[in-house]
Amino acid sequence: MPHMRVPPLAFGLTLFATAAALTSQALAQDQAAATGDETAAAQRPGKPWVPPGTRGSEIDGTVFHAQVLLDVAGFPTGVIDGKKGMIYRQALRGFQQSRGLPVTGELDGRTKAALLQDRRPSTRMLQLGAEDVSGPFVYPFPDEPEDQARLQGLHYRNMLEKLAERFHTTPRTIVALNGPEKLIGAGQVLRLPNVLPRSRDYAGAVDEKHGQLLNQYNVDAQQAQGDFVVVDKSEGVMRVYQGEVPEGKLSTNNDPGPAPRLPDNPGKLVAQFPVTMGSEQYPLPIGRWRATTYAFLPPFKYQPELLKDADKDDKEQMLPPGPNSPVGIAWLDLTKEHYGIHGTPAPETIGRSESSGCIRLSNWDVVRLSRMVKPGFTAIFQA
Repeated sequence: MPHMRVPPLAFGLTLFATAAALTSQALAQDQAAATGDETAAAQRPGKPWVPPGTRGSEIDGTVFHAQVLLDVAGFPTGVIDGKKGMIYRQALRGFQQSRGLPVTGELDGRTKAALLQDRRPSTRMLQLGAEDVSGPFVYPFPDEPEDQARLQGLHYRNMLEKLAERFHTTPRTIVALNGPEKLIGAGQVLRLPNVLPRSRDYAGAVDEKHGQLLNQYNVDAQQAQGDFVVVDKSEGVMRVYQGEVPEGKLSTNNDPGPAPRLPDNPGKLVAQFPVTMGSEQYPLPIGRWRATTYAFLPPFKYQPELLKDADKDDKEQMLPPGPNSPVGIAWLDLTKEHYGIHGTPAPETIGRSESSGCIRLSNWDVVRLSRMVKPGFTAIFQA
């Protein structure tokens, strides 16, 4: 992707302003899925856009820069949006633990210094190529599974939604960075979160689709390798560890075994991801499982009796693949029947909503996880 370098933006500099209250559905209603240039979003009435670095910006530039560096380091905060919150503090705690720092969940001086060992600026000015903004797109995106099943693919609604996921952010944040009147299309130059990988040598990818997705979602080819993961229901995160898998009998569908409870440091912590897991109706399956096979851009069998928010009168449907599939772009199959680790069509909800028992990550995080751990890894779920 062609790019132009811009001066680094230091901690403490406010980067953006809020220009429009965008969600994916609002975006679908407000913009056509055109193949040429399109306006990013309409400006919120009565609140003029404030350029990045200008007084009055509502999004904290210090937080934004920290989010970019945490994302690159393997401790992402979900979507990069320049906002503090529970997931941001969890990411800081995970990074601090991995670096042997006092675990405060705050961006203190020692944590800043550790993050800034990676001297990348928080944003880059990038000229968009066809791969950034090309379709196909689906607009309007149907709500009903029966209508979704008739589509060729559950694609993005438009360029802005695709670009936001490619750069681990939200449509609203891209608007805040560039202004509501900025055009988006091939050849346009936009300011975007600086999550570009240092390496795109995806040798060893599981298959061709895997390599293509790693590239599309700007996942660095060089990832720390993990041996097992731990999902902690009480904290809402998945941690990736190096080292010997903790002893214990593997769970089965008929016998989940005793509930695991690991020490705080069961191995070397190399990454941590925010996740959505389970609900009261469909709880996280506590136990020790294996993730046996990976499927990229899988179709999804819609079975309403197994899904938390589904209408139980709906008929079963086979939904086509795509980033807006209920399981996103990847499914890491667990030995627990009907359960897996997968992506999502709504990354802004990760860590803030419930699932039908599965472990849900953003699309860019689940494909990154698939680069860190090999099929057959142990997944330990604890309360």
